[in-house]
Amino acid sequence: MRTMRGSQAALVLVSAVLAGLSACAPVVTPTPPLLPLTSAPLLSLTPAPPLPLTPASLTPSPAADCLAIPGRIEADSLPSQHLPETLDFLIYLPPCYDENVSQRYPVLYLLHGQYYNDDQWVRLGAPATADRLIAADDAPPFIIVMPHDPSWKQPTEYGFAEALTGELIPYVDAHYRTIAFRGQRAIGGLSRGAGWAIHFGLTRPDLFAAFGAHSPVVFWTDFPHLGDGLKAIPPDLLPRVYLDIGEDDHELQSALELEELLNQQNIPHEWHLYPGFHEESYWQAHVEEYLRWYAAGWH
Repeated sequence: MRTMRGSQAALVLVSAVLAGLSACAPVVTPTPPLLPLTSAPLLSLTPAPPLPLTPASLTPSPAADCLAIPGRIEADSLPSQHLPETLDFLIYLPPCYDENVSQRYPVLYLLHGQYYNDDQWVRLGAPATADRLIAADDAPPFIIVMPHDPSWKQPTEYGFAEALTGELIPYVDAHYRTIAFRGQRAIGGLSRGAGWAIHFGLTRPDLFAAFGAHSPVVFWTDFPHLGDGLKAIPPDLLPRVYLDIGEDDHELQSALELEELLNQQNIPHEWHLYPGFHEESYWQAHVEEYLRWYAAGWH
């Protein structure tokens, strides 16, 4: 057996160690040369991620914002030369009234019944119903004026009629953004207020393009003159007419006579005979129908 000398063995051992270290060292890969810059952009096969939404696109429009806020009810009054006291009224201003400062609105005058006051239509839900119809775009935005009638007298016995037509309407048109024109103005009422609506509808068709009489109590001073009043209205000023009453209402007979008179005079009108009595639950159940009918004339 051959044996290595000491110097040879040492040389072999050093060579082996160096070989082992070389095997353990990391392999360095040469860096490829950079591509030359060109003026044309490189196309990517990976689609670009969608742009993030900006704050502006997340913010609802001002119209959407204000339509979500209910309209407001204000109390107002004015001195009257025809009444012994001020003429008080509540007024409903629709959603977005303050935001849309250049917009003008149709006006609905709603009159309360005897024993009640100007908040009756509020309690029956007229403003809340108007909010809902306007937000759903089922009615154009409109103003509701609810005056207080302080008396139980007949129209010939005190000056409420003159106060409403000669003072209240001009005041509302001057202080609120109304469309001050007959075609954009209607009047309605319930019970005694319906009697007033009939009175104004027949005597002042130049002011109101529509009137609604809900469970009407016709003034006894007006009833004998209804036929002549209808005949006296010029054809181009005939108002739209809505008449309704409950089957068990104690005023049913006079309402039936009024409806027959409208038929005899060939006056177009909408007539409804519903189940119900002469009471607030009846009117509350039909408030939405009433407002839809009034607003239909303003589309």
